[in-house]
Amino acid sequence: MLPRTLIDSATIPGGGEIRLIRRGSEFSIMLGGTELMNSRVKGSEEALARFGCAGVPARARVLIGGLGMGFTLRAALEALGPEARVTVAELVPAVVRWARGPMAELLGGALDDRRVEIFDEDVADSIARGGWDSILLDVDNGPGGLTRPENDRLYGRAGLAAARDALTRGGMLAIWSSHPDPAFASRLKRAGFSFEEQVVRSGPSGKGPRHVIWLARRR
Repeated sequence: MLPRTLIDSATIPGGGEIRLIRRGSEFSIMLGGTELMNSRVKGSEEALARFGCAGVPARARVLIGGLGMGFTLRAALEALGPEARVTVAELVPAVVRWARGPMAELLGGALDDRRVEIFDEDVADSIARGGWDSILLDVDNGPGGLTRPENDRLYGRAGLAAARDALTRGGMLAIWSSHPDPAFASRLKRAGFSFEEQVVRSGPSGKGPRHVIWLARRR
């Protein structure tokens, strides 16, 4: 069995530590004993981008909350045309550094795409700037967060209202989650979104864990 090697670690704002681990060509990002993401399991992150970018205008402004291993960003760039613009809000600077360093092969040059800009900030601040045609949120495991209690505000009543107001008419809020959450689905409805829930597999060839993507459109 290939050994697991610690590549780097970083402190999360507000406390806690994430670690970048490598085993052969496989990467994982860990929080304590919990694996937050793994480079072998990317199907649902890619689906988030495909669903969330479907039908956007040619000059769409797309916001991605959380860079992670870059799978959502890469899929968004593949789905969007040359005039689109993609903003990535990543709160932990080390994640961007890892994406440009040891994980660069996973990104495939996505960070150097002229359509992309990276902001070292809380995605809530990016949302507040408004004018987004699509907002793709893959932040803290979805509404049932693991890393920062502050992230819960994105998925509460005020956070959903802010996202709705930040979208253009007919704009899409796409949210990734590791598991179903009926209470969150009810909040989306009360926030004035029409929405659907997609269950997708995270692994290759339609295998791996099931994850949930909510596709909420501003009416």
